[in-house]
Amino acid sequence: MLKLPSAPQSNGGKIEDEDAISRREFLTSALKMAPSVALFVGLMRVSPLKAAEQALGMIPGTNYDPSEHLFAYVVDINKCIGCGMCVKACALENKVPDHFFRTWIERYVVSEKGEVIVESPDGGINGFKPMTPGFNVSKSYFVPKLCNHCANTPCSQVCPVGASYTNQDGAVLVDSKRCIGCGYCVQACPFGSRFINPLTRTAEKCTWCYHRITKGLKPACVEACPTGARLFGDMNNERDPIRKIVTEEHIAVLQPEKLTKPRCYYLGFDKETR
Repeated sequence: MLKLPSAPQSNGGKIEDEDAISRREFLTSALKMAPSVALFVGLMRVSPLKAAEQALGMIPGTNYDPSEHLFAYVVDINKCIGCGMCVKACALENKVPDHFFRTWIERYVVSEKGEVIVESPDGGINGFKPMTPGFNVSKSYFVPKLCNHCANTPCSQVCPVGASYTNQDGAVLVDSKRCIGCGYCVQACPFGSRFINPLTRTAEKCTWCYHRITKGLKPACVEACPTGARLFGDMNNERDPIRKIVTEEHIAVLQPEKLTKPRCYYLGFDKETR
């Protein structure tokens, strides 16, 4: 704490200033405190939420207001061809460690007898090989998966240090500076969308490329999809196509019985999908 100089005391016309700090010492102390004071004043000018997000390095300036947005994600299963471009784009954009995935693709294969095979070789990053000869296929389709950014998040509820949280714009995020790598959230997620990064030892997951969407860009996986199977938008924007899809189309969510209220929706949902 900066100690201000005490007032000089008068003693019979003589100034006693032995206990007072010199002007030079005062100025030196003030200069040392200037950055802290400036930071405090700067934080007071923005909302506590924005200040926290800026401290995490997630908001590219104060122009983005999370309270003005409510994001949603849509996957059109009928359009997915299982090419793996989305998985590759995610890995490159977010520096995802090898053999870990923020998003992945599963192939559902149903036989004529009703048998269901679900596979995701290396997350589908290199596509899928033809089925083994002799397996009589009734139907087959691909299902991209990612963090569902649930409104009722079990992952955040079990976090002992508050590192997992939901932002006002609907994004479920992880504060890597707080995360202690306990793995509770990984176990709590019913969709298997979290993992512990072996390099940082902290929890990691899809963030909808938060560093991009706060700048008005789309998530990397959405931009990389060659068929438009992945869609992303703002429910608060009346002109955004995502709003019409979610409110008017026949959409579904994964594991609705878990009551997590996902913000990731699916078109072309089939009964075998889980």
